[in-house]
Amino acid sequence: MGAPEICDGQTESMNPAIRISMSDPAGIPALQGAIRHAHGCESRYVATVYVHEMYDGETAWRGDVEVFDLVGHAEAPRAYVWSEAKKGRKRRFFVVLHAPPVDSPTKAIHASVLCHGQRLAR
Repeated sequence: MGAPEICDGQTESMNPAIRISMSDPAGIPALQGAIRHAHGCESRYVATVYVHEMYDGETAWRGDVEVFDLVGHAEAPRAYVWSEAKKGRKRRFFVVLHAPPVDSPTKAIHASVLCHGQRLAR
């Protein structure tokens, strides 16, 4: 089953994978700050999408991806953002642009995992 589609800021209210309430513990302002820092543009929160990716019958990644429309970005209309806890009270932020081949929250997770795997292989 593919990732739920989110178009023009509208969400499918019947799809339980899409929520209108933001759930990343960092909060919307911190996530928008990560977008601003990484890509130099403002953003508008759209939705929260739950992603559960399996690999060989095991959970490879599970969590919420926050979807933001970008304001004034030259190459992408949207970004997929999430954070993870680090030691202490710090968080690591992930910002993936909606640009080919990334066209959904699930593909943003795939791109991030692939990028992280390539870094570990070096």
